Amino acid sequence: MRPFQPDIVLYDVLGDVVCGGFAAPIREGYAEDVLIVTSGEKMALYAANNIASAVDNFADRGYAKVRGIILNRRNIPQETEKVEAFARQRNLQIVADIPRSDAINTFEEQGMTVIEGDRSLPISQRFIKLAQDLLKDEHHGV
Repeated sequence: MRPFQPDIVLYDVLGDVVCGGFAAPIREGYAEDVLIVTSGEKMALYAANNIASAVDNFADRGYAKVRGIILNRRNIPQETEKVEAFARQRNLQIVADIPRSDAINTFEEQGMTVIEGDRSLPISQRFIKLAQDLLKDEHHGV
């Protein structure tokens, strides 16, 4: 029987970067592609850069590659410009732009994702489209 290998693994950027936990699935072969979720906040971009650098350091071992960036907006000044500059510097694509939404917090307080809470919301539809796009690209070798 083949061991369980998830299609997508998500990490808490700051927590996992600090303890180095994000690297284990890459080293163990659980991840082929890494998507970095970041806002334009200084510490988030610092952590995102650490992840990108670590993945680059593993490149010669064929572990994984950074597939792109997901901008998780915090609505800070010049956020778009900061994340776009980071993406250009690392030669990465921003694959999704997730706006701030009070609905996310509302449903998290109820122990649900926004999709579980109300699939019809625009923010839910954005997450669904992102998942569909990622899985479609994964199966087509993009």
